[in-house]
Amino acid sequence: MRTVPLLLIAAAGLGSCATASPEQVAAAAARDQAKLASLTAGKVAGPPMSCLSNWRSRDMVVVNENVVAFRDGRNRVYINNMNGPCNGLGPMRGTLVTQTTGTSLCRGDIAQVLDMTSRTNIGACSFGDFIPFTTGR
Repeated sequence: MRTVPLLLIAAAGLGSCATASPEQVAAAAARDQAKLASLTAGKVAGPPMSCLSNWRSRDMVVVNENVVAFRDGRNRVYINNMNGPCNGLGPMRGTLVTQTTGTSLCRGDIAQVLDMTSRTNIGACSFGDFIPFTTGR
């Protein structure tokens, strides 16, 4: 049941787009909800974690500017609601670049959004808690 708050946050972020028509916003929200549902299908949410080991953060999926996921094989995914939107993040837009000094990516760590064409910084955001979704074994 933890997906409901995540979906609401995703939809709320899309609702703030000033240049998109209501139809575009609705289509984007539906696309984001489908992507999140696909990532968490058949999985159960666990307690939030403040950090994620670097080796688990290698397979990142951008759901939208507010939500990113980290796949850990087929049976586990970590969903992160960013602390504020990562403006410019998304397909055909910016790429999320993280720098860690330790062995983990943690709540509060700052990520840069880079335009990969021009190699310029177009935004920044910070990570929230990592919520693990795992299949029953």
